[in-house]
Amino acid sequence: MQRFEGKTVLVTGSSYGIGKGIALSFGREGANVLVNYSKSKDKALEVVSEIEKEGGKAVAVKADVSKSDEVREMIKKCVDIFGGIDILVNNAGTNGRIAPVEELTEQDWDHVMGINLKGQFLCINAALPYMLKKQKGRIINMASVDALVGDVNFSAYCATKGGIASFTRALSLELGPKHITVNAICPGFVNTPSADNIEKMFPGTKEEVVKRIPMGRLLKPQDIGSLALFLASDEAEMINGASILIDGGNINNIFPA
Repeated sequence: MQRFEGKTVLVTGSSYGIGKGIALSFGREGANVLVNYSKSKDKALEVVSEIEKEGGKAVAVKADVSKSDEVREMIKKCVDIFGGIDILVNNAGTNGRIAPVEELTEQDWDHVMGINLKGQFLCINAALPYMLKKQKGRIINMASVDALVGDVNFSAYCATKGGIASFTRALSLELGPKHITVNAICPGFVNTPSADNIEKMFPGTKEEVVKRIPMGRLLKPQDIGSLALFLASDEAEMINGASILIDGGNINNIFPA
């Protein structure tokens, strides 16, 4: 029997990159998967198709996680289609504008906060009633190594990721007595389309980062997927409120200035 057969997982921002890796990992383990996207419908449908080809069940749902009405509708669709929600993976996020803090505008700041931090709050707020009804659930928030260290020209992004780690700890105290665990994953540099965009802006970044990783390679989305599977499993029942670093052993994994 597959580990998550009969369970339903919602993975925000799962049409590509880390989210796709997480969605595919859960699909292979028998979970019903809601693949969320905000713009990339075709890519989301490709993820659904990959899960279905391996015998899993999945559906793609459009929603901007920074908008409460769209989040509530997404959660409702998840419940209507699959009968509930057991696992919420808050993966949707953005780097925002990469620039010195003095060049950031209020709009730049609000954009990153709205998706990375407010988006996680809205999704948790909408999903919790269904988990509380069962008195069981798993919430996994995507933070970053930047929740633990700084990063030049990523001040807004770092602020959200630090906030996510603190938010996670607070929620673990509230929800632990109700048998709902809340943990955060803090990835280092993951080889995704976002990483490719950073490489275009800062040529040589990938090569320099790899030099500083003891394991000798960049992270892959499936590495994050494997950790998410563990945190959602019964074996991880006593892991609650943790921000788990996964970066191949390099906590100083920052981008060149």
